[in-house]
Amino acid sequence: MRSLLAGVVAAACCLAVLPVASAAPAAVSPAAPYLFVGWGDPPSPSSVMQETGVRSFTMAFVLSGGGCAPAWDGSRGLTGGPDEATINEIRAAGGDVVPSFGGWSGNKLGPNCGSPEELAGAYQQVIDAYDLSAIDIDIENTDEFENEAVQDRILGALRIVKQNNAGIRTIVTFGTTTTGPNYYGGRLIDQAKALDAGIDVFTIMPFDFGSADIYTDTVGAAEGLKNKLASTFGWSDAEAYGHVGISGMNGLSDQQEMTSLDTWTSIRDWAKSKGLGRLAYWAVNRDRPCAGGGVQSNCSGIDQEPWAFTRVTAGF
Repeated sequence: MRSLLAGVVAAACCLAVLPVASAAPAAVSPAAPYLFVGWGDPPSPSSVMQETGVRSFTMAFVLSGGGCAPAWDGSRGLTGGPDEATINEIRAAGGDVVPSFGGWSGNKLGPNCGSPEELAGAYQQVIDAYDLSAIDIDIENTDEFENEAVQDRILGALRIVKQNNAGIRTIVTFGTTTTGPNYYGGRLIDQAKALDAGIDVFTIMPFDFGSADIYTDTVGAAEGLKNKLASTFGWSDAEAYGHVGISGMNGLSDQQEMTSLDTWTSIRDWAKSKGLGRLAYWAVNRDRPCAGGGVQSNCSGIDQEPWAFTRVTAGF
């Protein structure tokens, strides 16, 4: 996530390893808010699922554990730790996960893997470890999003992933302006077409604008993305909307923008009406009220019911 709240990638993990048996994955829902095991007092995902009806989570973040080797937060093994236990808990409750690679900070795989083939191999390790049906590449900052060589490496790797994993859903998540993709976002889309990367959903993060009207700016950004996708790939508006995703930020953003529950409900309803391909937000860890307000890792900064944003998202 393009947020200082996502920058704490080396935090000590707050969930104990649970003795949960492995379960077969369910179908991944397009409504999959972010959950970060190593940060922000992570809740029990099965309890959140029971209370809200949400079935899927986007799990943050897979980084480089050294060179081109993937690791949760760059420090926890792919298996045998709290992240695997959390995934098993979600699957045992009838849900599934979308691991997210990258984010705003930390040592990422894109710059550390030397070729698309090596990077695809790192993605494949995670896919194989969890028998995944979808992955999210959260491409941000100057080391990945604004590095054209790394952009192309990521897209080339995703092309290989699509070739080697029948039916897998690939998502790229990136920042935006209030009217659609900036230069680097436009380039990412152009190169996805040129390299035949086969990206299923292009997800924008419409926040941290300093916006006074986050609903209008979110819709404007998503419409701009839809128009860019339609013109680049030759899709109809309906087809292009199906490849658009939105990943918001609940409550107060880093720029003190307000996304209230009513606003998020309106964004969800607009996204449903247009047939968007994904709805997420940062993060379930923050989907709780804050007595003192402010931008926090474990609460939204506003007065709300616990898990209210997740409940709305589940209705997508």
